[in-house]
Amino acid sequence: MISRSHIKYLFVALWLLSAPLVHAQSFGFGVTAISDSLFNRMQGKSYPAGCTVSRNELRLVNVLHIDFEGNTRQGEIICNKAIADDLCEIFHELYRQRYPIERIRPIDDYNADDELSMQANNTSCFCYRVVNGSNKLSAHALGMAIDINPLYNPYVKRRKDGTLIIQPKTGRPYTNRKRSFKYKITHQDLVYRLFAQHGFTWGGDWRSLKDYQHFEKNL
Repeated sequence: MISRSHIKYLFVALWLLSAPLVHAQSFGFGVTAISDSLFNRMQGKSYPAGCTVSRNELRLVNVLHIDFEGNTRQGEIICNKAIADDLCEIFHELYRQRYPIERIRPIDDYNADDELSMQANNTSCFCYRVVNGSNKLSAHALGMAIDINPLYNPYVKRRKDGTLIIQPKTGRPYTNRKRSFKYKITHQDLVYRLFAQHGFTWGGDWRSLKDYQHFEKNL
């Protein structure tokens, strides 16, 4: 016969086993389907007319992050369902190690204007658009790429005439990667190491151009 004390201990043990899951949920991490309200918010912005990516292919990843003032913030990432779990795990570890990310908002908060989002140093993922200067869909259009702290890790391409294309435009002070400054992504950086462990490639390793903010995954 099981005594009341045994029942009490069994209940406590079960509670302790379930506690990490409850704790993780309470701390704002999780992957969910795209709600009606969120999908409406995306219309005409990151999800324009003619978008060939179905709503069912996308997921919302809720994360917590540490901003530049050391405060905990709630972030939202819209991405392809194929990388949703990767992003949840990566950002959970970034949060655990207090890696600073200024803001994480859907690009719809900036009317899907990539330049405005980058100037605000906003970390974002899905946006149905073509690669700048081409007709080719960006990896962001599939929700398979994410830009981290983009102001401090700009896109840099040198034209044949020697001039530079810099995105965001305000990221010019951070194009010299030999300089030492905060929030710079390098091969030694935690964010690089975590994304590499999850099979992402880094735009900072590209040869024809450098996209220091950019991580993407190919299936």
